[in-house]
Amino acid sequence: MSLLVPDSGLLFWMLLSFGIVFFVLAKYGFPVIVKMVNERKEYIDRSLVVAKEANEQLANLKAEGETIMAKAHEEQARILNEAAATRDRIIKEAKEQARIEGDKMMEEVKRQIQAEKEDAIRDIRRQVAVLSVDIAEKVLRKNLDDENKQTAMIDRLLDELTVSKN
Repeated sequence: MSLLVPDSGLLFWMLLSFGIVFFVLAKYGFPVIVKMVNERKEYIDRSLVVAKEANEQLANLKAEGETIMAKAHEEQARILNEAAATRDRIIKEAKEQARIEGDKMMEEVKRQIQAEKEDAIRDIRRQVAVLSVDIAEKVLRKNLDDENKQTAMIDRLLDELTVSKN
């Protein structure tokens, strides 16, 4: 027996055991393995479809998110513009109110100044009248020391009074 050439009996039994193992595997093992490979293939195919759908949904969500962000930026700009307009309107109204209040206060101050001026003029006239009466009294006392002068003055005043009544 040589190492490179197998014996015919050994070759027969090896072929027989290989055939039995191959038959058992072909009858029971290969269908199970093929079935599992097919199931695995279907699972991978389903996973690919789901992944593709997920990618599409992700792309849609991304586009939707960008749209929402654009709308949010537009809304932010609109709100800021409204806030600026409201601020300007409030400042304008406050300035107008302050101007109106200032005008009212100026009118009141002018009225008070005018009233004080009129009071001062009345007071001065009263003082002038009192001084005039005092001066007239002193002048008349000095001029009317004599009884003849008093009588002449009374006559003259009565004449003026009668002339002014006519």
